[in-house]
Amino acid sequence: MELRERTAAPPTEASGGVKEKKSLWREDLAGWAFVAPFLVIYGLFILWPILLQVRMSFYDASLAGVGSDTFLGLANYRELLGDPDFLASLWHTVYFTLLTTPPLVIGALILAMLVNRIRFAQWFFRTAFFAPFVVPVSVMALIWIWLYQPGFGLVNGYLARINPAWADIGWLTNADIAMISMAIATVWWTIGFNFVLYLAGLQEIPQDVYDAAAMDGATSWNQTRFITIPLLARTTVLVLVLQILNSLKVFQQTYLLANQTGGPNFSTRGVIEYFFTQGFTNYRMGYASAMANVFFVLVILIAAVWFLINSRRRESA
Repeated sequence: MELRERTAAPPTEASGGVKEKKSLWREDLAGWAFVAPFLVIYGLFILWPILLQVRMSFYDASLAGVGSDTFLGLANYRELLGDPDFLASLWHTVYFTLLTTPPLVIGALILAMLVNRIRFAQWFFRTAFFAPFVVPVSVMALIWIWLYQPGFGLVNGYLARINPAWADIGWLTNADIAMISMAIATVWWTIGFNFVLYLAGLQEIPQDVYDAAAMDGATSWNQTRFITIPLLARTTVLVLVLQILNSLKVFQQTYLLANQTGGPNFSTRGVIEYFFTQGFTNYRMGYASAMANVFFVLVILIAAVWFLINSRRRESA
């Protein structure tokens, strides 16, 4: 009897473990079911095209279908490394990044600090500074093309009052200043996004910190230097990384402002515009895919190095 009772006793711990595993399995299955539509769309429209592009870079692929099955190996990559136009377009992209990143980071911080001090009608300034960011790129390009028009453009009109010889400055037709002109237009167009990020970071800083510093005799400059800027360090890193990546991917505004010509003497043609031209104008999709892959790796390396440097700074701090 004792043996029978022992064998008939239910294993409560084992059955509880099985039920717990089943419930966890059901939760995992439900989670995958919710994520599955996104994974399918991401795989079809992101991962699969990337894989096709990598494969295409090893072939003599063309939009016309001629030579698409001709395997070239690394010939496209060897060609682009010796292509002076590719190297020039890469430098134009770097130059544009150097022109736009400092004003878009420092200028956005200054605007956010000024607006954050305003107590009346702050919503008006937030809207005014952010409004250009929501303007479509085609509208932005049309506005600045008219502003830069020689003779009757608004910019040259104001400059002509100072010096009549400045009335015919070709902002978009002079190879020496065309990229600078496009950088100015880009700063006006996109500074609102960084401004909003900085303003959100400023509003997270407690006012008690400033009040305590003021009671200790800290001036406005000391509060900005020792409180505001250090507490915005994470926001600054985020803004800086996003801005560098966005500037490296420049294409739309330079393409439209230069009337799809690459600017005077191709002085504003960035790397994305160059492999866009090679792929969709010259029908060399294999060569364009190789350039896109090389540029993608360069952008990833820049982002990785920047995050590595900042992570070491945090550890040392």
